[in-house]
Amino acid sequence: MLLLCGGCRQESEFFKAIPIKAKQGDAGAQYLLGNIYYYGFGGITKNYKEAAKWFRKAAEQGLAEAQNNLGLMYNTGEGVPQDFDVAAKWIGKAAEQGLAEAQNNLGLMYNTGEGVPEDDVEAAKWLRKAAEQGLASAQHNLGERYLKGVGVPQNYVEAAKWWRKAAEQGLARAQHNLGVMYLKGVGVEKDEVEAEKWFQRAAEERDAETQFNLGEWYYKGVGVPQNYVEAAKWFRKAAEQGHAKAQFNLGKMYNKGEGVEKDEVEAYVWYLLAEANGNRESSKVIPNLKKQLTREQINKGQARALELYRLQEQQVQNDISILGEE
Repeated sequence: MLLLCGGCRQESEFFKAIPIKAKQGDAGAQYLLGNIYYYGFGGITKNYKEAAKWFRKAAEQGLAEAQNNLGLMYNTGEGVPQDFDVAAKWIGKAAEQGLAEAQNNLGLMYNTGEGVPEDDVEAAKWLRKAAEQGLASAQHNLGERYLKGVGVPQNYVEAAKWWRKAAEQGLARAQHNLGVMYLKGVGVEKDEVEAEKWFQRAAEERDAETQFNLGEWYYKGVGVPQNYVEAAKWFRKAAEQGHAKAQFNLGKMYNKGEGVEKDEVEAYVWYLLAEANGNRESSKVIPNLKKQLTREQINKGQARALELYRLQEQQVQNDISILGEE
């Protein structure tokens, strides 16, 4: 992914030079111009069709990054007709040149059979190539295959090894998985302190499932001293990301006054959100709680729940946008 200054002025020499060099046939400039059109930098309106055009020009000159990006656009149908075969062709060219991101993508395509024959062994081969170059997502994906024995012999020690490599780079999913392995003593020696350390790191990376698990640990006193205040803190972080079970647990803590000041309206808010996200337990407790609230309190709770729900939906859209840039 190209990182550019979002606040740079459109008339800067940098942005003036790129289209000129791209039209002169400079592959690097063509790739940069493709990124500018893809993300909408420098005052240029986002245009996937133009992005694909410039990525293609650079890709045809053999620039691996452009080949990978063009392949991804064919994979998703952005700016070009969706075509998995063409996507695999371009991503494969980039992967053969040693681009780690393309190797990871090609491995995932062999995993699903999109544009290439489904082949677990071939998938593992390309994921390994990317993982050995230090790409955290590929290390995580390879660890999953060792855990399940897909395309490679099942080996929990190897799974832990690759997850550790990804975890040390800050990948929350790998940090969470490594924490689970320490908690259960799978592939590593059981160590609740070490498990809590990795859960803590994953939680700090905004991984909702890990934040929920950490809340459970503090609530029950598993591997850490029981602490309702800490439990409520981590349940809230997960709940604010739309984690239904965390929303229910946070509502329960407000209802009981555990780790937070007792507040039945706030409990009602989080129960409503949990129910909206599919938590059935909330549906059972809401009717009884409503009997304890005035009509004014019910209206207030519903209004706040609706506002929080809208904020959560907006955050989901923001996260999708961020993931799309990785």
